[in-house]
Amino acid sequence: MSEQTSTSTTPAITAKGKLDPRGPRFAAGITVVVLAVVLITASPIILALQALVFAAGAFLGPKNSPYGLLYAGLIRPRLQPPRELEEEAPPRFAQTLGLAFAIVGLVAYLSGATVVGAVVIGLALVAAFLQAAFGFCLGCEIYLLARRVLHSSPSKEVSA
Repeated sequence: MSEQTSTSTTPAITAKGKLDPRGPRFAAGITVVVLAVVLITASPIILALQALVFAAGAFLGPKNSPYGLLYAGLIRPRLQPPRELEEEAPPRFAQTLGLAFAIVGLVAYLSGATVVGAVVIGLALVAAFLQAAFGFCLGCEIYLLARRVLHSSPSKEVSA
C-alpha cells in the first residue's frame, strides 16, 4: 500500500534518480520547435544554445536542464501527481545523444557542410518528435538495449 498526501508533491516525486515522465516529453516538444527553427534558418547560434540545453540535461540531469526547470516551475504545479516515475538514467543518456548530434550538426554548419548539418539535425528532430508526440524515447530505448547487451552473460556465446 502506498502512502499518499494531499499536496501536489509527494516524497516519491522528489525521489533521487527518478523523474516525472511528462517532463522529458515537455522538453522534447520545445526541442522539436528549436530544431525546426535550426533547420529553417541554418542558425549555428540557435543550435549552440540547444547544445547547451542538451549538455545541461546530460551533465546535470533532465530535471536541472533549462527545459526541466521550466516544466517544474510552470507546468508541473498545475498537474496531478504522475501515476509513476521513471528512472533518470535513460533520459539523461538521451540528452547525451542529443548533445552529440547537436555538436556534429554545429561543426557541419560552421564548416559549410549545411546538408550534413541539416541531416543530422533532422534525425535529432525526428527523435525529439517521437518523444513529444508519442512518448517514445529513442535514446532511452538505445540506453536500455545497450544495458541488455553489455550485461548479457558470456555463457550464452557459442564456441567453435
